[in-house]
Amino acid sequence: MAVDSPVPPPPPATGPAGEPGHRPGHAPVVRHRRRGPAAWIAMYHSVCDHQEDPYNITVSPDRLDRQLAWLRRRGLRGVAVRELLAARARGQARGLVGLTFDDGYADFVTEALPVLGRRRCGATLFVLPGRLDGANDWDPLGPRKRLLDADGIRRAAAAGIEIASHGLTHLDLTRVTDQELRAEVHGSRTALAELIDADVQGFCYPYGTLDARVRAAVREAGYRYACAIAPDPALAGDHALPRLHLGQADTAVRLELKRRLARVRGRALEAV
Repeated sequence: MAVDSPVPPPPPATGPAGEPGHRPGHAPVVRHRRRGPAAWIAMYHSVCDHQEDPYNITVSPDRLDRQLAWLRRRGLRGVAVRELLAARARGQARGLVGLTFDDGYADFVTEALPVLGRRRCGATLFVLPGRLDGANDWDPLGPRKRLLDADGIRRAAAAGIEIASHGLTHLDLTRVTDQELRAEVHGSRTALAELIDADVQGFCYPYGTLDARVRAAVREAGYRYACAIAPDPALAGDHALPRLHLGQADTAVRLELKRRLARVRGRALEAV
């Protein structure tokens, strides 16, 4: 009686060019590289002791100081987004947190800057060159707060703060015409570069809103990156960076929860 020959064992799994992890006719075995801690970007606005705050955009100088001290105790340091992205490109973003301040309130120089200096942190300041020395007129409720003038922006830049654009006048860019969009995006970059005599790499979408048209305009204007709040995952990338809002209510417990949620909700840059 004929005896069946033994079935030869399958060849060892190999990847492309003989690397482990791939077998002919089979899907490759995906081996995920272990990632390090999530690097995240924090979003602030005004820093003062004002009690009326219907939009939750204000932190007191004392609260900001406590929050930055919390970061430092955990071996974390606040930096400008430009610095964070450069460190990420080198594989050195571990231990860094991006700090951003939207709108360019005048209290940044008088209240936030001393706290940042004391805690040895950097930051990115998103300003509105079309509203120099103006006010937050886009907020229908709440107190009017003065915005930085040209001298204040230069003082922040001289202190090592990254100056970046928030558009010209704080418009929802998803609702403007193509001509208005170009003025807000291209025009603000040109105006700021002339004001601080330096390149402007960053942009921040007013209200955190963007779509494919707006993102394309920002990229075409030459910005290296742009910050949103919680952008559509389909728009993800360096021109739609997510951020976590930090406010007056964020004590140590809430900060720890937000730090953990940065990875879970996808609101993080990954330090690899």
